[in-house]
Amino acid sequence: MKERSEFAVVNHSVPRGDGIAKVTGSAVYTSDMAVEHMAWAKVLRSPFARARILSIDISQAKSQPGLIDVLTGGDLKGLSPYYGHGVRDHPLIAIGQVRFVGEPVAAVIAEDELTAQEALGKIVVEYEELDAILDVDTALAQGTPRIHETDFADGAFRGFDDFPGAAGNICQAVHVAWGDVDAAFAVAAHIAEGEFYFPMVYAYAMEPYVAIADYDAKGQLTVYSSAQHPFMVRHDLAQVFGLPLNSVRVIVPYVGGGYGSKSYTKIEPLVAACSWKAGRPVKLQLSVEEAFLTTRGDDARVRIRTAADAKGQLVARQATIHLNTGAYAENSPMVCRKAANRIVGPYRIPNVKIDCFAVYTNTVPASSYRGLGGAQVTFPGESQIDELAEKSGCDSVEFRLKNLAQSRESIHPGMRPIDADLPGDVREAARMLRMDRPLAPGRGRAVCCSASDAGAHPVTLAMVQIYADGSVSVLSGSTEIGQGSHTVLAQIAAEEMGVPLEKVRLVGSDTAVTLFERSTGASRTTTLMGRAVLEACREAIAQCKVMAAEVLGVPAEALVEERGGIRSGETRLTWSEILEKYFQMEGCSIIGRAYLRKAGDLKLVPVFWEIGVVGVEIALDEETGRITLESLVTIGDVGLAINPAMTEGQDLGAATMGLGAGLFEELIYDGQQLMNGTMLEYRVPRFSDLANNVEMKLVQNRDGVGPYGAKGGGEGAVNPISPCIANALHQATGVRMRTLPLTPERVWKALQEKKARAST
Repeated sequence: MKERSEFAVVNHSVPRGDGIAKVTGSAVYTSDMAVEHMAWAKVLRSPFARARILSIDISQAKSQPGLIDVLTGGDLKGLSPYYGHGVRDHPLIAIGQVRFVGEPVAAVIAEDELTAQEALGKIVVEYEELDAILDVDTALAQGTPRIHETDFADGAFRGFDDFPGAAGNICQAVHVAWGDVDAAFAVAAHIAEGEFYFPMVYAYAMEPYVAIADYDAKGQLTVYSSAQHPFMVRHDLAQVFGLPLNSVRVIVPYVGGGYGSKSYTKIEPLVAACSWKAGRPVKLQLSVEEAFLTTRGDDARVRIRTAADAKGQLVARQATIHLNTGAYAENSPMVCRKAANRIVGPYRIPNVKIDCFAVYTNTVPASSYRGLGGAQVTFPGESQIDELAEKSGCDSVEFRLKNLAQSRESIHPGMRPIDADLPGDVREAARMLRMDRPLAPGRGRAVCCSASDAGAHPVTLAMVQIYADGSVSVLSGSTEIGQGSHTVLAQIAAEEMGVPLEKVRLVGSDTAVTLFERSTGASRTTTLMGRAVLEACREAIAQCKVMAAEVLGVPAEALVEERGGIRSGETRLTWSEILEKYFQMEGCSIIGRAYLRKAGDLKLVPVFWEIGVVGVEIALDEETGRITLESLVTIGDVGLAINPAMTEGQDLGAATMGLGAGLFEELIYDGQQLMNGTMLEYRVPRFSDLANNVEMKLVQNRDGVGPYGAKGGGEGAVNPISPCIANALHQATGVRMRTLPLTPERVWKALQEKKARAST
């Protein structure tokens, strides 16, 4: 057995380049020639939510000095211009009609960005405006026209198989059921029911979307992108252009945040088509305002009822969830699936009936958002847990403890049992929040929890290269989006190979160099890619043992593995010495590989349950309706924190995002127009919004399937924050809020309505 060292805790400060010049952390560098010949693209966007395109006049734009070309939907003959990993419904540029305000109608390619911008103003588009379908009720109403008149095929990476095809304006329908819900409600002692609304939100990564494409004369396409899922983007690009996978290369440098908003394909097909038409490398860099018009999170209306018996045991939950998916499917089919699963919560509920629908509307396409459907449904679910606790005459924490699933207990038939100590996590959060303390007037406290089926489909491949000088390269298809995965994966390799961390280099997110990785999302990277790196190191070590046995002339089973090498009797060889003696030449290396798939201990899904446990204390100013966060506690049940500092940062970051949706964030439409899609008007949490008292605890029971018992983290704390605040507000005022965000105006109006009712 090897002796294990403590994991090193390091922070990487990596300079980021602009465009395609020197991609830090990648083995590949582009030539100065490509940069010198790079053109710029700017996009003309639709002013209408739903309209036919009658004509596009580019004649005046063609006279613009410095213009190279213009791309419109009429130029795509010979391509397969629709993409989508879940549903192939998204044209790379509008073809014949537009379906949301902001949809690309034409792309101008010019020598520089300013020239491209000036040329946009010279394009004249004639539209026939159609009645826009802007909300779920209108979309589902009888007689409403279909937003998509064509039935589209399902994409290659849906993640589940039950694609029914579009029915009317329903993009996806998911049904989850067990037991007898009607019978359970008929005999229940306590029932909570109501309608809840979770707002339309934007993930607001620091870096807007950017991509550079080079479609060369030999039919080789290279794309530099801010994508979270380079292999999914490669697949879509290959399909659009009819290319084999080895002719499409996607390279992702360090990315300035994603939070789901950079999942899957976004602007890459459009940029690649611009390069294909112009015959040279093209860069498209969106502004923040344009990013708002590219993707968002699904807003959700949830009609839900939950029942308990006279002893305070949950007996049933029924819900109908309508997700506003926007104009194109993006990842909303999977959000639909996850919302249907996650609304059950981390509780044992014997009777369940959930119907979830993703619905097309003429708004910005919705897609992944941190927590993937969890925040939308944890708000109503945890609100009703508090309602039932009150109806049962039970303390809210004790009510949860009575109903939470225990470790190794199943909450979804056929899925992996819970792999966390949920009751222990909730008890600890209540202790940290000091729930037994008396409350001052105008204050409230609450603890809420969630469990998300995380990890996505467990297909992950990795390589490590062991060099004769003792250095190591890790080749990983996971994208570094600020979560610190490159550091953690390097730590795992350093631990396994017994080398200093500074001797490990991470080569990441280059589809021509690294092996396939399903995605960077679903909190999977440490669990799955980390495990793949660990297994690849162990395969490399096995190769070294065979080599050492030949060098020493002893059976391989007689060798004893030690940290950084092997021993045979009194003879010890490091990995470096083994390679040099075996090859009898300097500079050689070997490769260790690992291929993870849905088999063995990864056969049951989810790969792990991501736990969210959060506690808050709030103070309310009744004169203004303003809620102030006084205390925040988070519990990160992560199995093992390989890098504790980064793990805590991820948990706090997730809670902060949840705070935004709970108190501030909401994309607001006035008719067809998005009214607050700017940096000034879309309110995200500031440092001043965080509580003065913040406590975080990492629970490390080593109960995950990842390396050394690790599980993923970084999304769980998003989900329980908004119901925590709403429940604390109810404790402070007796007002039950069912619509987010809890803005001062909304809270103040609710308080006035309560006073008016009390006076009548």
